[in-house]
Amino acid sequence: MTAAVVPAPSTIRQVDAAPFRLEGAGLVGDADAAAALRGLVTPLTGSALDGDERTIELRIEPGGAPESYVLAADEASVVVTGADAAGLFHGVQTLAQLVHESADGWVVDAVEVEDAPRFRYRGVMLDVARHFHPVATVEAFIDRAALLKFNHLHLHLTDDQGWRLHLDAHPELTRVGSDTSVGGDPGGFYTKDDYRHLVAYAAARHITVVPEIDMPGHTHAVGLAYPQLVEAPVLSDHILETVAAFGGDAPAVGVAYDGMAVGFSSLRIGDERTYDFVADVFGELAGMTPGPYLHVGGDEALGTDPADFAAFIARATEIIADLGKTPIAWHEAGAAADIASGTIGQYWGYVTPTDGMDAKALAFVRNGASLILSPADAIYLDMKQSADSPLGLTWARGVTDVRRAYEWEPTEVIDGVAEDDILGVEAPLWTETVRTLADIDELAFPRIAAAAEAAWSPAVGASELRTWESFRERVAAQAPLWSAQGIGFHRSEGIPWP
Repeated sequence: MTAAVVPAPSTIRQVDAAPFRLEGAGLVGDADAAAALRGLVTPLTGSALDGDERTIELRIEPGGAPESYVLAADEASVVVTGADAAGLFHGVQTLAQLVHESADGWVVDAVEVEDAPRFRYRGVMLDVARHFHPVATVEAFIDRAALLKFNHLHLHLTDDQGWRLHLDAHPELTRVGSDTSVGGDPGGFYTKDDYRHLVAYAAARHITVVPEIDMPGHTHAVGLAYPQLVEAPVLSDHILETVAAFGGDAPAVGVAYDGMAVGFSSLRIGDERTYDFVADVFGELAGMTPGPYLHVGGDEALGTDPADFAAFIARATEIIADLGKTPIAWHEAGAAADIASGTIGQYWGYVTPTDGMDAKALAFVRNGASLILSPADAIYLDMKQSADSPLGLTWARGVTDVRRAYEWEPTEVIDGVAEDDILGVEAPLWTETVRTLADIDELAFPRIAAAAEAAWSPAVGASELRTWESFRERVAAQAPLWSAQGIGFHRSEGIPWP
C-alpha cells in the first residue's frame, strides 16, 4: 500500500519501521491543513484525529520548489512539510491516500515522500453552459479536483445554449440568454456574488478560477439579448447533419438554442459595437477575477470568415492584455497573425494531431508563449467510458477508456513543443449529456486521475510508477477514499477495484 498515491509522487520510499496507527493520534500545526485532513480522513475512518498518543504534524518551511512537500511517516509520528501553503495542502491529499485499513486498524505505512509538480498549470474544465450546474455542484467538483492536486478550474461560462454569469453592464445576457440548456432542460446563471464565492472557495483549496467567455463563435445566446451584435446562424451541411443526428430544431434568429450543433454562430466582426461589448464583458470579469488568466475561447468559429476571425482574435486578446490579464485561447486562435503577445494556446486536438491543428498550436510557442494540452482523445472527460454508457459522446476517436486516458506523454504530442513550452495539462468536461453531479462523477472518475498524473507526475518512463500497470493498482486503491467522499466513480474495466 505504500505507493498507493495518485498522482504518482516524484519519489516514495518504504521505511523499515512499523506503521503509524491513527487510533489515538492527534493533529498539530497549520490549522487550514489540519481542517482539510480531517475532512478527508474522518469520513473514511471515523477518527477525529484528536488524540494525544502520537502526532501528525503539518507545517510550512519555505525554501523548496513551489507547491512541493515532504512527508515522513513512521511508528511514532507523521510529519508533512510544505514549501508553501499549497505544498502542504497537496501533502495532506497524499497523506489521506496513504491511510488504509489493516489488522491493527487504520494505519499509514512507514514511508518517505518527496514530491513536487511537473507542470505549474494543472487544470480541469467544467462546462456550465450546455447544462447549467448550481454553485453546490461546482463546489463539489472543486473538492474533487483538489483531491488530485489540480490547481486551476476553467469555467466555460457561455455558449450557444446559455450565458451563465450576470454582468451589470449587460444584464440582458442573463435575463434573456440564460433560460435553457441542451435538450430544453432548465437553464440558470450565477450572480456576481455566486461567482466571487466560487473564486474564494477554489482559492481556499489552492485552485485558481479561469473564466471563459467564448467568442466570436458559440455566441447564439448573446444574440437573444443583443441581436445587433451577432450574425444570422450559418447553417452548413455539417450543422444540419448534427441536428438530424441529435434531434431538436436548427438554430434560428431570436430563438433560444437547445441542440448540440457547433460552429453556426458569430459576433459581427466589423461592427465597433462588438468591441465595446468585448471590452465591457472582459473588463467587468477582470474586476471579479483575481487570477491571472481570462479565456477568450476562439474555437469552432465556423460561421466566421477566417480573415475576420483573425482580426477579432487580435483585438480581443489585446483588450484582455490591456486589462493586465493573460489571454488564453483554444488552438484555432493560433491562426491569427496579430494575436496579443503572450497569449496562451489550449490544444484540444488529438494525441496524434490531424488537420493542421498542431501547426496552429505551435504558433503560440513561436509567438513566445506556451501551451496547455487537452488532447480530446485522451482527457476529454465527456467522451464515453464504455460503448454502452448512456452518458458521453464518441466523436474523439470513439470510446475513451481509462487506459487510453493514461497512456500518452505531453512532450510527444506536438513536434517542436518541448517540455519548457508546456504550461500544463487540462482535462475538460463538456456537458451536453451531463445534468447532475452524479453524471459528472460517472464520466470523470477514474479518468480524471489519469489527467492528474500527466499534469503532476514525472514523465512517462522517468519513474517506475509511471506505467499503466502501476497506475491501475494505485487508482484502484483510491476506491475507499473516493467512496467516503461521496464520489460515484465509474468502475472501469481493467482496474482491480477492491
